[in-house]
Amino acid sequence: MSESPTRATGQCHCGAIRYSMPTTVEHHALCHCSDCRRHAGAPMVGWALVGQADLEISGSPKIYASSEHGRRHFCGTCGTGLFYTNEAIFPGQIDVQSGTLDDPDLIPAGAQIQLAERIGWMAKLDEMPAFNRYPGMD
Repeated sequence: MSESPTRATGQCHCGAIRYSMPTTVEHHALCHCSDCRRHAGAPMVGWALVGQADLEISGSPKIYASSEHGRRHFCGTCGTGLFYTNEAIFPGQIDVQSGTLDDPDLIPAGAQIQLAERIGWMAKLDEMPAFNRYPGMD
């Protein structure tokens, strides 16, 4: 799968699952809900929504029913969360975890969602000390 200006590529941590998707998406949102946080083990998760037919996948993700209609797709080898489907909310579409893109800057985030569940300190990120690398390892 080659990256082009109209397509982006990504993969799980171990590389067993690779994918290619359009860079034009329905939306790209940073989700703060507790469901996404727990599944990813992260304070928020970026999701880029595309048509299922537009996503090319190499490898076979495992699928976990995380709610009545929600299905989370992940690598069965390394555990990386990759995709989310919910036929009740967005039929025929699939959310891609944008943090797994080879070049996440190709698809800029456009919104934050589920702020009602956002961790309080996430609203103060700009006030925290920031380092280009792990402190002391520059």
